[in-house]
Amino acid sequence: MNRLVTGLLVILHTLSYSQQNLTRYVDPFIGTGGHGHTYPGAAAPFGFMQLSPDSRLTGWDGCSAYHYSDSILYGFSHTHLSGTGVSDYADLLLMPYDPEKVIHDKEGRIISSFSHVEENAEPGYYQVNLSDYSISVELTAAPRSGIHRYTYKKMAAGLAIDLHHRDLVLDYAITPEGNTILHGKRISRAWAQEQHFYFYLSFSLPFTIDSTSMEGKRLFLRFPEAEELTIHVGISAVDEQGAKLNLESESIDKTFDQVKTATQQDWQNELNKITIETPDTDFKTIFYTALYHSFLNPNLFNDTDGRYRGTDLKVHQTEDKHYTVFSLWDTFRATHPLFTLVQQQRTEEFIRTFLRQYQEGGKLPMWELSANYTGCMIGYHSVPVLVDAYQKGLRNFDTELALKAMLERAHQKDLGVPAYCKFGFVPVEEEHESVSKTLEYAYDDWCIAVMADTMGKQQIAKEFYKRSQYYKNSFNPSNGFMQAKIHNSWQEPFDPTEVNFNFTEANSWQYSFFVPHDIQGLIKLHGGNTNLENKLDELFTTSSQTSGRHQVDITGLIGQYAHGNEPSHHMAFLYNFIGKPYKTQEKTRQIIREMYSSHPDGLSGNEDCGQMSSWLNLAAIGIYPVTPGSTQYTLTAPYVEKAIIRLENGNTFTIVANGTGENMPYIQSVTLNGAPYHNGYIEHSEIIAGGEMRFTMGKTPTDWGSLHPPHSEVKNSISIVPFFKTKKHTFSDSLQVEIGNTNPEQTIYYTTDESIPTLNSSLYTDPIQLQQSATIQAIACRDSICSKVIRSEFHKIPAKWDIHISSSYSPQYTAGGDRGIIDFQRGGNDFRTGAWQGYQGKNFEAIVDLKELTAVNVIGGNFIQDIRSWIWMPKKLKVWVSKDAKKWKAVASIENKVPSDSYEITTQELKAEIKRTKARYIRFEAEYFGTIPDWHPGYGGEAFIFIDELIIE
Repeated sequence: MNRLVTGLLVILHTLSYSQQNLTRYVDPFIGTGGHGHTYPGAAAPFGFMQLSPDSRLTGWDGCSAYHYSDSILYGFSHTHLSGTGVSDYADLLLMPYDPEKVIHDKEGRIISSFSHVEENAEPGYYQVNLSDYSISVELTAAPRSGIHRYTYKKMAAGLAIDLHHRDLVLDYAITPEGNTILHGKRISRAWAQEQHFYFYLSFSLPFTIDSTSMEGKRLFLRFPEAEELTIHVGISAVDEQGAKLNLESESIDKTFDQVKTATQQDWQNELNKITIETPDTDFKTIFYTALYHSFLNPNLFNDTDGRYRGTDLKVHQTEDKHYTVFSLWDTFRATHPLFTLVQQQRTEEFIRTFLRQYQEGGKLPMWELSANYTGCMIGYHSVPVLVDAYQKGLRNFDTELALKAMLERAHQKDLGVPAYCKFGFVPVEEEHESVSKTLEYAYDDWCIAVMADTMGKQQIAKEFYKRSQYYKNSFNPSNGFMQAKIHNSWQEPFDPTEVNFNFTEANSWQYSFFVPHDIQGLIKLHGGNTNLENKLDELFTTSSQTSGRHQVDITGLIGQYAHGNEPSHHMAFLYNFIGKPYKTQEKTRQIIREMYSSHPDGLSGNEDCGQMSSWLNLAAIGIYPVTPGSTQYTLTAPYVEKAIIRLENGNTFTIVANGTGENMPYIQSVTLNGAPYHNGYIEHSEIIAGGEMRFTMGKTPTDWGSLHPPHSEVKNSISIVPFFKTKKHTFSDSLQVEIGNTNPEQTIYYTTDESIPTLNSSLYTDPIQLQQSATIQAIACRDSICSKVIRSEFHKIPAKWDIHISSSYSPQYTAGGDRGIIDFQRGGNDFRTGAWQGYQGKNFEAIVDLKELTAVNVIGGNFIQDIRSWIWMPKKLKVWVSKDAKKWKAVASIENKVPSDSYEITTQELKAEIKRTKARYIRFEAEYFGTIPDWHPGYGGEAFIFIDELIIE
C-alpha cells in the first residue's frame, strides 16, 4: 500500500477514537521506585529529549537520575534513560533558585527539598514545587526540544547551569549570545565512551552572569524580579547549529501550553493504538503506563535537517529518520514484536538505522547508545528484530545488505563466537557467560537461517540451521539443566541456583529453558512433554533462594522464575507447547497480578527501555511472541474484557474475553471471526487482516489449545558432542577416562594419537585407562552424521602435591577449589572464565607440599590485571622454601612490572630461578595492591588479587 495512503488511514483511524482521553491513565511515577529505574519527566513518543528532574546522581538505583524515595532535587536535565541498569545521560542540568537563600550540598551543588504532594507528572508534562525556594517548575517537551517554565512569585530569580553534572566531561563550551541566548556543547564519557551533546537556550527574560565555577562548567545567572521565566531549549547530537535549528523548527514560536498540548495529543494518538476495556481502573493505569513506557524508546537521533551522528562518530545526512538507544538484549523479546503490530513504519525506520550503523561503524548494534557501541550484554539481537520484521512482511529496507550485516555479526572474532563455531558451544575456559552465549547465539543463528531460507539462500540457511542446534551441546542429560563445560567436562560442583559468570545476570534455572526456536528439540532432550512439564513446574515452585554471587537484576521471583529480568519472560508460555495451556493461563495471570502495580515500585525489575512493560501489554490482551522471527503469537487468557488493536493498514483486531474475572482464569473456547478456533496460537497475518477473536472464560481448566499447540522446531538434527565424565585432567599414577553421550542413539569414536577421529577410529565401549600423559579426541555420530570434535589433554604430574591456602578466596572466584591453582592448567585473559582464584582486600598466602624432597629450579605465580574490575597485580611475590615446614629460607622477592594505572587486561608471570634448591615445602605470599586510589571509579574499595597458577619447576 502507498505510504501516503497508509499514513492517512492511521490519522483517520486515530481521530475516530480521539474522544477517549487515555493520557489520564498514564502515571509516569510507576517504575521510579524499587528497581524500575524510570524517570517521571516530559518526553514525546520516541523523542530525543527527556526533560526530567534529577534526584540521585550515583548508585544502581540512580541510573535514570531519579528515585521516588528521594527528597532532594539537583535540578532538571534534558536526556534520561528509561529503566536501564547502567547510568548515563542527564545532560545540561538547569536549577532555578532564590539568590538570597541558596542551599548547597557538601559538593557545592545547589539543591532543594521537594515533596511528592507538590509533584505532578503526565505524558509530556512534569511539575514540582521547590520547597526551599517556593519556585514552581513546569517542564514540557517536543521530540528534539523542550520548555521550562518557572514561577518565582516576584522574587529575584537565579538559575544554575551545570555541564559538570554526573558524567566525566571530555570537552565543553557555553557561550552567551546577547543577554537572552546561551548555546554550547558537552562531550562526555560514561556508559557511552564519547557522547556528543549540543544545546541552544532562549530565555524569556534578559540575564546577567553572576559567577562561574568548575572551570566554567557551572554558570550562575540572575534575572530581574519577575513572576515567570520560560526557557526554550533545543538539543542535538550534531552541533550547536543543529540544536538551534531543532528549536526553531519545533517550538521557538510556541508557548509552553501549546507544546504541552501538542505532545499530549501525540501521546493520545499512540496510546489509542491499543485500547482496553476493564472495570478495573487501577489496571487501566498499569496498562496504559506500560504502553507509554513501551513507546519512549528508541529515541529519534537526527536533526530536523536530516543530519545525525553515526557510529563512526562522524556527521552524516539522511532523508530517513535515525534513532538511538537500542537495548536489544531486552527489547527483542516483546517490545520489538509489539512494534511489528502497532509501530510498523517505525520498525522499518529502526532497521534502516541498524543498517546505517553497520555501514558507518562496521557492525550491527548490540547495545547502542548515542552512536556508541557500549559493548554491553550478549548475543547479536539486532538480528531477531530484523528477521521478525522481515518474516512479518515489513521489508522496506535493503534485505541483501541486512543479510550481509547479519552474517558478519555471526562470524565476529570476539565474545566467544570463534569458540562457539569451532567447538559447537562456548567453553568456560574460552569466554565468560559461556552458557548464556551458547544459547543466545544458537537462537540468533536460527533467525539468520529463517531469513536466508525465505530469501532462497539455501546454503546459508543450512549452515545456520545447524548452528542453531548448538544449544544441545550445553544440555546435561543427567540433571536436565544447561550447564557449563570446562575442558569438555561438566563444570562441578553444580548448583542450578548458583549465580556465576557462566550465565548473564542469571543462573542455570533462568537459562535452561531458553531455546525459543526449537522447543520440540528441548522437549526431546528432556525425554518428552511430561518431563519438561515437571521441570517447568519445579521452576515455579522450588525455593526462590539463589546462591553464588549477588545479582541485583534477579528480582520478581516465583520459585526460580525471575520476572524482574528478561531471560525468564517467555517461560510461562512454554506450557502451551507441551499440551498444558491451562498452566500458561494460570501463570500469566499470576505474573500480571504479582509483578505489576500502580505504585512507584510497580515494576518487579528494571524497565529496560520498554521490555518489562511490553510483556504486560501483550500478555494482558492474550498474545505473546515466544519466538521472535516466527510469525506465531502463542495465546493465553486475556486479563481484560476487551482490547482493540488499531493497525497501520486501517484494520482493527478486537479481542473479547467473555466472563473474564477474578475466578474465571481459564479458556473454555475461542472463536475467530465467528468460527470455532482450536489453535493455541495465532498468526501475525490473521491479526493484520483484522477481525475479532472471542474467548469464553471459565472457572475450571480445559484442554482447549492442547491438540493444536504452537510449534517451534529445527529439523535435520545434529549429533551432539560427547563429553568427558572424568573431572580431573591431571594424575600422578593412572587415570580412568570415561566419555559420556547426551543422545544414546549416537556412537562415540576416539583417538589418543593426536589424529582427528572419524568413523574409522576406535569405537568407544569402555573407559580409557591412562598410564601416561595423553590427548584424547572424540566425536559422536548417528547415521554417519558426526558431531564437532572434543579434545582434552590429560597430564601425568610427578607427584600428587598438596596445597594449604591460608587466605580465603572469594566464593565467586574459586578456580574449582584449592587445587585449581596447582592443576597445570592456566587461566586465560578473562578472570570470569572460572579458572582464576580471586582474593579481595588481602594478601594471597599458601604452602605447597611436594610430598618429598625435590630439586626446584623455578618458582613463581601467574597473575592477571584488569583494573576496570578492581583487579591489580600484586605489588610483589615473596617465596620461601623448607625441608620440614619449620625452618624457612627466603629464596625470592619478585616485583610487579605492570603499571598500576594501565587499563589494559594483562597477565604476568612473577617468577624467579632458584637453581636446584632442595625443598619439600614452598611458601608463597603475594602482597595485594591495597585500597583503590582516587583516580579510579572504585575509589575507596579494596583491590583483588587473581592467581592461576603457582609455578614450580
